This record gives sequence, C-alpha cells and structure tokens, in this order.
Amino acid sequence: MPAKAALPKRSARSVRAKAPRVLTGTVYITRQVHFNSAHRLFNPTKSQAWNTAQYGLCTNPHWHGHNYVLEVTVRGQPDPETGYIVDLGELKRILHLAVVDKCDHRNLNTDVDFLRRVIPSTENLVIAFWQQIEPHITAGRLHCVRLFETPRNFAEYFGPDATR
Repeated sequence: MPAKAALPKRSARSVRAKAPRVLTGTVYITRQVHFNSAHRLFNPTKSQAWNTAQYGLCTNPHWHGHNYVLEVTVRGQPDPETGYIVDLGELKRILHLAVVDKCDHRNLNTDVDFLRRVIPSTENLVIAFWQQIEPHITAGRLHCVRLFETPRNFAEYFGPDATR
C-alpha cells in the first residue's frame, strides 16, 4: 500500500474556529419561582360588612395563605456570543432578591415594605412585583409578570405601557 501523504502541520494560530451562526428573532423566555405567604384582602376605609361582601373568606382577620407561583418572562434577541437573552441563573437570582426573599413565609399585609397599604390582591401583587423586578433586568426587556394564587387563579401584567 502506498504511504499516505503527510498533512502539513498547522500551528495553533493557524487553526481558526468558525464563529457560530447568529440567529435573529424575538424570543420570550420565562423563569418560574414559588413562595408561600399569608395575606388578608381588606379595605380599611370600608366596613367589615362591605369587606365580607367583597372578599368573603379572603377577608378573614386571622389571615389565610397561598402557595404562590411566580412566572417572569423576558423578551429579546439572543446574544450572538452566548445564545442567551438573559442567563436564567441570573434571572432566578433577581427574582429571589426582588420578590421571593422579601415575601416567602411572610404576611404580605404587614411584613413586606413595598406592599405597605396595598390591598394584596393578585392583581395588585403582579404590578408591585413588576416594579420590584424591572429595575434589575439589564439584558432583554421585562415582558410579563404572571402570578398564580392557586392552580386555577392567576393574574398577569405586561407593564405600565401595555396596550393589550
């Protein structure tokens, strides 16, 4: 058998990695976290009868609790170097810093500074959580904050400029 021709030796400098292809398109990526909290739905400017008529058992003066599930969606273009819109580990850190660490195993009416004097309905909570999270998002744009109070009841907020 004839000997194979030897390939010329390449130095490490002459071997160039091909740059990855850059794909373009807007992507929505979501991180889910959970926490447990107590609250009471109560408007202090109204009578107990009014509060009971509006909120039923949710106005129990001894509170009630939920196992909340918070989903936060960030939208953007994948970074050409990482392929990420946002590192999901970083998004998890932000969600814990901004919401979970402040709300988990707390009374939302009395223990959470940014909820003082807010009726902690699911609707108000998604707005308040957006306000806490949005300043920390530096990659992509905050698209949606969705909060499940139960597996069947949730609210979602698309920000103060939403046109939906």
